[in-house]
Amino acid sequence: MERDEMLRALRAVRDGSLSPEAALEQLAKAPFEDIGYARIDHHRRLRNGNSEVIYGAGKTAEQIAGIAERMVAAGSENILITRMDGEKAAVVERAVPLFYDPLSRVGIANRVEKKLVGSVVVASGGTSDLPVCEEAALTAEAMGSRVTRLYDVGVAGLHRLLSCLDQLRAARVVVAVAGMEGALASVVGGLVDCPVIAVPTSVGYGASFGGVSALLSMLNACASGISVVNIDNGFGAGYLANRINRMDGIRE
Repeated sequence: MERDEMLRALRAVRDGSLSPEAALEQLAKAPFEDIGYARIDHHRRLRNGNSEVIYGAGKTAEQIAGIAERMVAAGSENILITRMDGEKAAVVERAVPLFYDPLSRVGIANRVEKKLVGSVVVASGGTSDLPVCEEAALTAEAMGSRVTRLYDVGVAGLHRLLSCLDQLRAARVVVAVAGMEGALASVVGGLVDCPVIAVPTSVGYGASFGGVSALLSMLNACASGISVVNIDNGFGAGYLANRINRMDGIRE
């Protein structure tokens, strides 16, 4: 049950158009639903502002479809499904309306267009970082943030990044995605006055250690105002960026 639905139910009880018993039954169904292999948290949106997200890796297509079906039945919209391959997406699509992006492996079940607000910039060091970038961008968009994509603006050609200064400085939050040495986040952090979320990727040759080099570089960034998420965690960056973007009082 979403916040607006709960308010409507409480007002209906106040007005006498809904009995307390009926309202209690609605609320009783809200916290979670046990379907055997999953306990779906229908109260997540009420508490955190966004519906529960389905992590697709490690789940069968049937499990993902079953969870998504129950969430749609409970009224959830723009249900994110991360790390889901194309074969699983084909099965899920038969159960619920589904948008699927094969690059990021992100699915959005019961997708509904909504007004996008604010300004999140997702910047990538290189084209090889795009799967992680799109995971971040689609996550933020599904949750209501307007996203600008600045791809392949890595520090090996600094003029490419500097040509985008107006867009960077108009952002409420920047997601900087990079592998190799992970220098993009520190450079961006020195150019903008908003929070920067650094995302290390596993892109790079042997001594990059699957993204560990970029992770350590970002954790040791010279610029202030940078936070760092886990390696290849575009979803986590997009989720956090949306929260920052939608906070009151940062910038009109």
